[in-house]
Amino acid sequence: MAAASGCTLHRRLGRSECLMSFSDRNMKPPLIDAFGRVHTSLRLGVTDRCNIRCFYCMPAEKVVFRPRSELLTFEEIERFVAVAATMGINKLRITGGEPLVRSELPKLVQRLAQVPGIEELALTTNGILLADQAADLKAAGLRRINVSLDTLDEEVFRQVSRRSGLKRVLDGIFSAKRAGFEKIRLNAIAIRGLSENEIVPLAEFAREHDFELRFIEYMPLDADGAWKQEEVLTGEAMLRILEKAICPLEPAGRNDSSQPAVDYRFVDGRGVIGFICSVSEPFCGNCNRLRLTAEGQVRNCLFSTAEWDARAVLRGPGNDDNLRQLLRDCVWAKRPAHGIGETEFQPPARPMYQIGG
Repeated sequence: MAAASGCTLHRRLGRSECLMSFSDRNMKPPLIDAFGRVHTSLRLGVTDRCNIRCFYCMPAEKVVFRPRSELLTFEEIERFVAVAATMGINKLRITGGEPLVRSELPKLVQRLAQVPGIEELALTTNGILLADQAADLKAAGLRRINVSLDTLDEEVFRQVSRRSGLKRVLDGIFSAKRAGFEKIRLNAIAIRGLSENEIVPLAEFAREHDFELRFIEYMPLDADGAWKQEEVLTGEAMLRILEKAICPLEPAGRNDSSQPAVDYRFVDGRGVIGFICSVSEPFCGNCNRLRLTAEGQVRNCLFSTAEWDARAVLRGPGNDDNLRQLLRDCVWAKRPAHGIGETEFQPPARPMYQIGG
């Protein structure tokens, strides 16, 4: 696995010297790791609960969720974000579990939208509860929504989610559009042996309704530990399927080098599609993301085996400077890459619904 390229400054200077160099230029020290990656994006898990049971994320039954008292309050989340924003975090994405099961979520959105320095506020949802909340979320200041949509077939939806609800997801998507969300993105997990017949219908659906669509390679984050490398349907394979069935695709370029997707444009001018090739073509070298779990643990990688306890600071005698130091320590410890495919790779002990997407 190739390491991040890093910057000359970091290769020649130690951590304190590098941070001092930013201070000397009257700049706020950014959250920069040992490989020169500057972190500006934060995923916020607000709950580990979910109303479906997708096999690539959760066990089917007997799920033990954290008690409410262990979850960060809205006030604690806002405080953490306000501190992180002083260190260069300017993009937030609210995740879960399923974030819309968290009571009064629009109130948190309103708080976060008003934090100085936050320029982008988005949310990822399975869409089941979106129809009832889309308008309130928009009014509260949410600007972007990603909806998980792996299929347009109810039978396949039940196979993946182990629950019914496809119609409610679709109703949620169109409710978000009516509420005025200009950028609605559909996320589809791609699994070999399951997703091949879903790719073209999803692409046609997105093209027809002017939604963005991203396919995400199946990653080893399932609760059952059943992931297999051979079940990864690669971005390259999906691109070939789409070109054969619809029309050629051309690279669409990228405005942000840290975005996880490689985007393509249909040459007939109808739509853009992205591929997040986390397994076949890792993008770790440009990663700028951190994660805060619902119970207040900071993670520097989706596949990290270590966490930093922000809740202990938030609920203890620690102050904002202690939070800043925790963030610096977390970022500095980040590995060059996630390591999937390497012999020593170990998937995280916690599955996706506990980490937060």
